[in-house]
Amino acid sequence: MRQPRWYNYWGWGSGDMLGAGAQAVVTGWLFYFFVTFCDLSATEAGLILGLPRLLEAITCPLIGYVSDNLRYTWIGRRIGRRKIFLIATVPLLPSFALIFVSGQTFTYYLLTFIFFEFVYTMFLIPWETLAAEMTSDYGKKAKFAGARMLIAQSSAILASYLPTLIINNLGGKDSPSTFLIMAAIFGAIFSFVVILVLIFSWERPYTDAEQQIEAQPLDLKRALAIPAIMFRDLFSTLRIRAFRQHLSIYLGGYISQDIFNTAFPIFVVTVMMGATLIISQMLTAMYVAQLISVLIAINIVIRTGPVIAYRIAISFYGAGLLLLLALYLARPAGLAQGMDALGGNFLTALDPSWSMFSPALLFWLFVPILLTGLGRGTLNFVPWSVYNYLPDVDEAVTAQRREGIFAGVMTLVRKVAQSIAVVITGKIIDMGGYISSQGPGAAAVQQSPQAIATVTWLLVLGPILVMLAGMLASWRFRLNARTHAVLMAEIEHLRAGGTEPTSPEAKAVVENLTGWRYDQLWGRNGVARS
Repeated sequence: MRQPRWYNYWGWGSGDMLGAGAQAVVTGWLFYFFVTFCDLSATEAGLILGLPRLLEAITCPLIGYVSDNLRYTWIGRRIGRRKIFLIATVPLLPSFALIFVSGQTFTYYLLTFIFFEFVYTMFLIPWETLAAEMTSDYGKKAKFAGARMLIAQSSAILASYLPTLIINNLGGKDSPSTFLIMAAIFGAIFSFVVILVLIFSWERPYTDAEQQIEAQPLDLKRALAIPAIMFRDLFSTLRIRAFRQHLSIYLGGYISQDIFNTAFPIFVVTVMMGATLIISQMLTAMYVAQLISVLIAINIVIRTGPVIAYRIAISFYGAGLLLLLALYLARPAGLAQGMDALGGNFLTALDPSWSMFSPALLFWLFVPILLTGLGRGTLNFVPWSVYNYLPDVDEAVTAQRREGIFAGVMTLVRKVAQSIAVVITGKIIDMGGYISSQGPGAAAVQQSPQAIATVTWLLVLGPILVMLAGMLASWRFRLNARTHAVLMAEIEHLRAGGTEPTSPEAKAVVENLTGWRYDQLWGRNGVARS
């Protein structure tokens, strides 16, 4: 097997400029864009963000399954079972800008977002398999995950700061053109980073058994049977104990951020009386903190495992959220005037009591959001650092490599959960009485106390409850560097024809990770069938 070099880590990891960058723009800005500049209600905005993810209940596992099985076809062997999908996305990714054209209908925004989400998924699932395919070493997989997360957080910083940069250089305040320019810039970046991934990544070499199978053209009859086979394999992944536990960590961390990302810009507008520039600069501070958090989390996960890192992360995240609640309850005198005086510039203030030297202003602007960012960065890193090892656990059970179907299931679960979270969040904001702006140039709407309270409590309690549920469900998760090394040794033992464990300790570790008795491992079960 080829050994990855530093440029392979960063070349593959650059793909998360699309993976995380697109999501940073969508989750951080699109809901706010719809309710502020497009005359859409919070419920309509939530539906646009949520419905396409439900449709991907089919496309996510389908792409994962097809990319796994293209190894049996001539196109998969000649071009690459993963890379054929990546190549197809390059000319389509600039379509991202079409979503941010203001003044269109609900149907227009829904269809353009569905199209981009399909293109995005067509890249994301094959790309996610490549790190698990390029190495089997625990430390090197952690480096791939680390490079990915560092680039992901850098792209989030860019997504949060670009509105400030565009407004400061092109003029205008709270203009929809700001977001269109930002989306056009990101669309071009997306195509570029996919090319980098194609250059610096490779696919897992074929096994001896795979090489002996003659390449076949795509068969229509087999293709029609794919959905039934696909969903059988999809649900079979849930019979792996480590994967079920991992999903609870994954969903607890990411759904909490979906709720926060949807509600936070509205919170800044209603409670802190800020505008696009204030939102942009606070989000930038949060994403910088997330980048620092990822750097720390890489070492914590390698040394102690993901569960400890997850618990530390939700402590920081929860503390930041509670401070935002305190801000709402205290409503410091002069905060609104101070925000208005800042005008999006932290270096000047007309009111001396809320100048940049005021400890109160600095505290409320930065401390809650920095604590939140320190927690969120680790929550982002932990699940994707663990994902790279799950196909190894699955191989012990099935004697097969199924990176694609695991990537498909993870993306499927993520998007369905995100869809439900965003739709419900938008509906709750609407039910609370929030009134959207009436399109570009309209005067700001004065929100009712009930609407402001609804946004605040949703912002704080929603993420905390979801994170705690994830922590409880994953309490006995035991996949770490030590147990992974034991697992890999047992896989080699099973591959060589072994039927008995090499030691009682190894038996206990493997059975704990897989959820199966040792005598049922290596295909001696009904989890996966050829």
